Amino acid sequence: MRGPHNILRLIRTGATLERTGAMNVVLDAFDAPKSLRFVARTLGWPFKWLGYKGDPSMPPATRALTALGPAYIKFGQVLSTRPDVVGDELALQLRVLQDKLPPFSVEEAKAEVERELGLPVDQIFSEFSEPVAAASIAQVHKARRADTGEEVAVKVLRPGIERAFRQDVDAFYLAARIVDTFSPGSRRLRPLEVIEHFDGVVRGELDLRLESSAASEFDANTKNDEGFQLPQIVWSLSARRVMTLGWADGVPLGDNAALDLAGHDRRALGERVLRVFLMHALRDGYFHADMHQGNLKVAANGDIIAYDFGIMGHIDEYTRRVYAEILFGFIRRDYKRVAEVHFEAGYVPPDKDVEEFARALRAVGEPIFGMDATKISMGRLLSYLFEVTERFGMETRTELILLQRTMVVVEGVARGLNPQINIWEAASPIVTDYIRKSVGPRAVLTDLTKTARVMARFGPRLPGLVENALINQAQLEPSHRPQGFWRWIAITAICSAIGGAFFVLLLDWLL
Repeated sequence: MRGPHNILRLIRTGATLERTGAMNVVLDAFDAPKSLRFVARTLGWPFKWLGYKGDPSMPPATRALTALGPAYIKFGQVLSTRPDVVGDELALQLRVLQDKLPPFSVEEAKAEVERELGLPVDQIFSEFSEPVAAASIAQVHKARRADTGEEVAVKVLRPGIERAFRQDVDAFYLAARIVDTFSPGSRRLRPLEVIEHFDGVVRGELDLRLESSAASEFDANTKNDEGFQLPQIVWSLSARRVMTLGWADGVPLGDNAALDLAGHDRRALGERVLRVFLMHALRDGYFHADMHQGNLKVAANGDIIAYDFGIMGHIDEYTRRVYAEILFGFIRRDYKRVAEVHFEAGYVPPDKDVEEFARALRAVGEPIFGMDATKISMGRLLSYLFEVTERFGMETRTELILLQRTMVVVEGVARGLNPQINIWEAASPIVTDYIRKSVGPRAVLTDLTKTARVMARFGPRLPGLVENALINQAQLEPSHRPQGFWRWIAITAICSAIGGAFFVLLLDWLL
């Protein structure tokens, strides 16, 4: 698919950017050099009449992407999570991108369901509505199961969406190579890596079994969380192009008038949505990365219901501890400790000065703490923090960018419910509890236990590994044996003995 024919797609893209006025916005966001601007203009301006007009009421960038179709809309959504690539201003525009397209017919949706599930729709569902939501990749129908009478949501991929995305993604790869060729200075933005990341995200969303799996894992992690619930996946009625889950019945979290009319406490809801996000990010390392008002409802009993699991964030355990210590250090205004954590984690090169870095962090934190408590923003703090760490040579970490982006969205949701919310007061119990469990003596014992289990698992193989090493080395001439060979053998044997003894003592203590 990749080849010169994709130039035609890029010409149409450039023409649409020119016609909608988005060309300068995009080039400025990427800080494009003159050579790249020349190529972009060459592909766009002469063919401006070929470009789509789009909706004049939209900002230029969102207008252009919406006019170009599903793949471009999704690309804009993905780029909205990467302000490090497109800049804060464009990321903000893309964040509010309306992911809505004309729906396809209910007859086509039913045909897809029948092909995927292997049964006539009338045998599976006693009711099957017109589309209730239509997005770039799929649309949703409300239905009722014929066997149980349960109301469900049925998500169906658009017909032919895989081929359409494949064609546009091929053109994106060509564009990235053009940027690499004509703008060596822009390689710091890693355009090919950005397209590869987008390609991976889209491939995941084009297989609804993966979204079902994400929802199932998220549910397993959060099933005991008070005041929070998820619709249940119906695995027997889900497949690659169809996903069925329980109907989320409730008041949209962004409709304050309806929430007040239903008697819900918006102050409590604002604190809870912030706390559940932090709890999932820190405790589980697996969080809903698209927690805007459109994906959240409030049940009749006051529980927050989350749905749409196409974008999920993952953070490994070590990074979670670092992130929590950074937040905790800022909460206590201990900038020296925050600086030390960055150096210990290897985020900042060791040749930098920790004291100077601590002073730079103080310049980030103090102005924020000087604000009224209700105006303090954790998302703004993280944004300033990344600016400082970039100046000290910290490389971009995609998982933290996604975390920061979601934090900003969640803060916006919380403040929409309660403009006077104190972000630090709401977050402090979650962060403090995580620090207590994950950084103190209890965490040390947990880490040692995990280490002992790993050593025990490999214990039966250690004698064989040592024996093979001895045999292999015995076959070498003495002059060919590496220096410190016998020292290595001795250390291996001692470590094995210590590990085994520690594991035995630990088991004895636990039992």
